[in-house]
Amino acid sequence: MFRTRRRIALFTAATAAAALSAAGVVIVATGAQAAAGCRVTYTVSNQWGGGFGASVTVTNLGDPITSWALTWSYSAGQTVTQAWNATVTQSGSQVTARNASYNGNLATNASADFGFNGSWNNSSNPAPTSFAVNGTACTGSVSPTTPGTNPTTPGTSPAPPTTPRRTTRHRPAWSAGAHRTVVPPAVAARGPRRSPPLPH
Repeated sequence: MFRTRRRIALFTAATAAAALSAAGVVIVATGAQAAAGCRVTYTVSNQWGGGFGASVTVTNLGDPITSWALTWSYSAGQTVTQAWNATVTQSGSQVTARNASYNGNLATNASADFGFNGSWNNSSNPAPTSFAVNGTACTGSVSPTTPGTNPTTPGTSPAPPTTPRRTTRHRPAWSAGAHRTVVPPAVAARGPRRSPPLPH
């Protein structure tokens, strides 16, 4: 009995898989993506005529990462002239700070610090208003991810359910001028009645 039930279950599963394959249904499994999030603290620690010093703390709020690249932009023409504990490059107003060889691994809630010197126009030295780590905006929260499995059919859309139509048989209607002869069952069984032979 157990073997019979198992064979039936295997046959049913194989039949369902074959039906999905024939219909062109593809099961797309979307695995869990790494949660990303960060927080940045930017502080101007010293400032003098034409120059300033700043310190930056990068905190990883998401899943552990093995390297980081912090980006920001300046709005008042500041330029970075020297950096430590990170490799800092600048193109126009866009600045990118990449981890050093010893501080790229950041576990969840771990931080890395670096500093730099820069120049300013002696008029305004505002701090950057936004930062991003590895392309993810640092908002102080973690971006949610939702794994799932979505069955899809390439190039087609699911057909709407159909409702079977009921058909009604109509009996032929007799016309007003038509005549119908009803033959009793007994007479129909005996056949036509014959007349007796005439005497000679």
